[in-house]
Amino acid sequence: MISLRFPLRTTLIAVALVMGQGEAMSADLSKPLSSPIVIAHRGASGERPEHTLAAYDLAIREGADVIEPDLVPTKDGHLVARHENEISGTTDVAAHPEFADRKTTKTIDGQSETGWFTEDFTLAELKTLRARERLSQLRSTAYDGRYQIPTLEEIIALAKQRSKELGRTIAIYPETKHPTYFASIGMGTDAPLVAALDKAGWKTADAPVFIQSFEVKNLQHLKTMTGIRLIQLVAGEGGPADGVAPSYAAMMTPEGLRQVATYAWGIGPDKAMLWKGDAATTLVADAHAAGLRVHPWTYRAENQFVRPAFRKGTDPKAHGDVAGEIRAALGQGIDGFFTDFPQIGVETRNAVVRAR
Repeated sequence: MISLRFPLRTTLIAVALVMGQGEAMSADLSKPLSSPIVIAHRGASGERPEHTLAAYDLAIREGADVIEPDLVPTKDGHLVARHENEISGTTDVAAHPEFADRKTTKTIDGQSETGWFTEDFTLAELKTLRARERLSQLRSTAYDGRYQIPTLEEIIALAKQRSKELGRTIAIYPETKHPTYFASIGMGTDAPLVAALDKAGWKTADAPVFIQSFEVKNLQHLKTMTGIRLIQLVAGEGGPADGVAPSYAAMMTPEGLRQVATYAWGIGPDKAMLWKGDAATTLVADAHAAGLRVHPWTYRAENQFVRPAFRKGTDPKAHGDVAGEIRAALGQGIDGFFTDFPQIGVETRNAVVRAR
């Protein structure tokens, strides 16, 4: 397991105590299998346009242990960071008349989508675009138009550079987006991802990398290609697009989790799956029993996204008590969590670990 050093020396000591003397923990707390890590969801995406070097760098400066790029391919075979391959919501592509004829409609994982798609652009063309805030009704647009779309190689370089400068390991947590779709059009992402990680010297389970996917077959394929830790993403409804399982709910039963553990190191569940009303579900304990780490997603500060018990007022843009929501999840023994607001996440995690 890689060493992810936390910003505070006291936190490091506390983590050592927790992981080395778990029997001393409060009896009403589940025991994490790993020291809880803070994963910057698309970077510090609550404060900068998501999936930009600026968002990743801010997350690192705020103390995040891990930065998360979603990866999609370009026409000429590069992997770039976008939440979706359709980019009209996160870039100014619609304002570029030279690309007007690239607007099209495609069916991706059974859903019809209209817009502009990364696989129809070369990297050089995408670099002429500028990122903008996706949640413009909730978050500031002050940084729109400033930043380019980064490549996977640029993100790896940033993580390595900051790790060296700060003296602590910054990990990356790439997600392969729509792998079945991209494989069907001859643009599979598994091989270029592994090649980039190999070039960085990251090949084994102790490398500062996690690879995640909502699908199963590509994770099983990646298991044969690399020793990097793999994370099975799951959501409450539906099932994987590759049709391997009838539903994510079936995958999250004790038997289903044992099957997941044959190829994955951990799971990334929708945070709602940790709760049934105000009561904790058995998901964290069941996953730990199967030897799987648990990294739920996504903790966002705005009232619109926090669980009802942690909202403050009725303004959807106002910040609720996301720290309280994170504390409740840490109380279940999760091994890390995704957040759009890394500073809040780091401060909350550190306080919880100190208290333990």
